[in-house]
Amino acid sequence: MSTPIRATEAPMPTFLHVGSGRQNKQYTTRGFNTPQWRELRLDIDADVLPDVVGTMTDMSSVSTGSVQAIFSSHNIEHLYPHEVPLALAEFLRVLDDDGFAVITCPDLAAVCALVAQDKLTEPAYVSSMGPIAPIDILYGHRPALAAGNLYMAHRCGFTRRVLDATLQVAGFVTVATLARPQAFDLWALASKRVRNEDEIRALAAEHFPA
Repeated sequence: MSTPIRATEAPMPTFLHVGSGRQNKQYTTRGFNTPQWRELRLDIDADVLPDVVGTMTDMSSVSTGSVQAIFSSHNIEHLYPHEVPLALAEFLRVLDDDGFAVITCPDLAAVCALVAQDKLTEPAYVSSMGPIAPIDILYGHRPALAAGNLYMAHRCGFTRRVLDATLQVAGFVTVATLARPQAFDLWALASKRVRNEDEIRALAAEHFPA
């Protein structure tokens, strides 16, 4: 009697947590913070004990097409403008053909509205690190910079329109964005392949803030 052939389980999808710091997938999105996703943490700072030490512009330790998704929270503003295309090219390289990226960063339009009201150094909100003023959102968290953590410096920035266009020019085929002026942030969902509206809405429901 022949032995029945058992269906092999599909490998667990992996998302690359870019610039993770000390955080894990609990601090990413509802969609990634599930047992169905494996997290691979990448950071420039070896002291935060990432799985991979690397930068957004050089993720050579991550194989081409080896991850199904990327989560990047408040990282791309730390790059110089000319480095952003290099980083996004690396994002595209490490994603498989069905992959997508979830990216969040400061919303300069919302921040500059406060600057225009002459509130550059007044607290815009209070975070776990203390009061955050527009100057911190524009240039980097001042206490962290003063303590010597120059990785926290901001070197570029985005509005919703600019972020959308930057991702499309980089080669992402389908892009959806969300601006949250009250939170001073932007969110983008960028797909490596064409996705219809229903697919994008479903991914946004999993990965954009509620």
